[in-house]
Amino acid sequence: MSGLPSSRSILDHFSALRDHREQWRVLYPLREVLLLVLCATLSGMEDFVEIRLWGQHRLDFLRRFLPFAHGIPAHDTLNDVINGLDPELFKTCFATWVEALRDEAPDIIAIDGKTSRRSHARSKGRAPLHMVSAWASRQRLVLGQEAVDAKSNEITAIPLLLERLELTGALVTIDAIGTQAAIAETIVARGGDYLLALKGNRPALFADVVAFFADPPTDMTLSAHTTTDADHGRIEERRHSVCHNTQWLFSDRRYPDEPHFPHLAMIAMVENHVEREGRKSTERRYYLSSVKLDAQAFAAAVRAHWGIENRLHWVLDVVFHDDLTRLRTGSGPQNMAVVKHIAMNLVRNPNDKHSLKVRRKRANLDPDYLETLVTQQQPLI
Repeated sequence: MSGLPSSRSILDHFSALRDHREQWRVLYPLREVLLLVLCATLSGMEDFVEIRLWGQHRLDFLRRFLPFAHGIPAHDTLNDVINGLDPELFKTCFATWVEALRDEAPDIIAIDGKTSRRSHARSKGRAPLHMVSAWASRQRLVLGQEAVDAKSNEITAIPLLLERLELTGALVTIDAIGTQAAIAETIVARGGDYLLALKGNRPALFADVVAFFADPPTDMTLSAHTTTDADHGRIEERRHSVCHNTQWLFSDRRYPDEPHFPHLAMIAMVENHVEREGRKSTERRYYLSSVKLDAQAFAAAVRAHWGIENRLHWVLDVVFHDDLTRLRTGSGPQNMAVVKHIAMNLVRNPNDKHSLKVRRKRANLDPDYLETLVTQQQPLI
C-alpha cells in the first residue's frame, strides 16, 4: 500500500485502529479517511461537510500519498467512520505517536480540563464533552487526553490519563481537583513529581498551610522570589514563597497524627498583588509538591501550568473554533478532539514564525506547505 513519504508515516502510528465496517463493502479505506480528515482539519475545515468539499478540491494533493481510487466519501460516511473508531484505542495510538515526537529532556506536564460547549445533545440527555488533556509546557505538545464520564468528574479521568503518559523525570502540575492522594501516588509511581494546587477540598491541610504562611515560625526557613508584570494599565507583583520542612504537617481527618499528603516534600504560596486604576487587590494561592524546588523554579512551574490555558484551550477555541463544533453522536466528539490535538502538534513547528491561524490558512492555500506539516519535514519559508 502507498504511504506518506517519511521513514514512518503518521498514519502508521494509528495502524492498530480497526475499521468497524464490513470490509467487502468498503470503498474508502480507513487510512484514506484519516488522512482526509486530518489534512482538512489542518487546513481550517470544521465539519464533515467542509471536509468533504475540501477533499474534492484537493484530491490531487491527497493522491500524493494514497490512491483514493473512489474519490472522496460523502460527509455521512466520514461521520460514520469517525464515530465508529474505538476512542480508547485512538487515544492510546495518539499517546504512542506523541512519544515519538518528544525529546528526552524533563518537562513540566500540565493537566487541565476543557468543555466543548456545543457537543451536547439535550434531546438525548447527553452533556457536552469534557476532556482532560496533558500539555508538555516546554515542547508545547499535547501529550494525551481523557474524556470525563457524564456521571463522574475529572478525579476519575486524571488517573486514566496519567497511565498513558511517560512521566519519568517530569513535573506534573494540576489544579486543586487533582489534589488527591491516589493521583499523587500514581505520578510518583510512574517516575514523576507533582505540583498540586491546594484549596478547601482538603480542609485540614489547607487550614494548616494557610496559617503557616500567614505567620511563618522563626525557626522555619523560607525562600522567596518576586516577579512583576505591567501591561494595559495593570501592575501585578507575584511573591513566591516555598518551605521544604513538611514534617510538622498532619491531617486530623481520620485519626490523630495521620501522615500528611503522600511524598510531600514542599509547601508553597503565591501572593498576587494587583493594582489597576488606583484599586489594589491581593490573592493567595497554595501548593503541595513532591520535589524541593527553589522559589524561582517554583515560580516558573506555576507560570508554565497556565500555558495549558493560553496555548491549548485558548487555541482550541479561537483557532480551531472548538466551542462551535456541533458533533453530538457516538464517539465522534471524542475522536475529533484527538484529531484536533494531532493537528495542533503538527502545526506547532518551532521553525515556523507565522501565527497558528496563518499557518492553517497557508496550509489550505499551499499544498506543498501542507505536505511539510503532514510529513513533519522542515516548513517552507
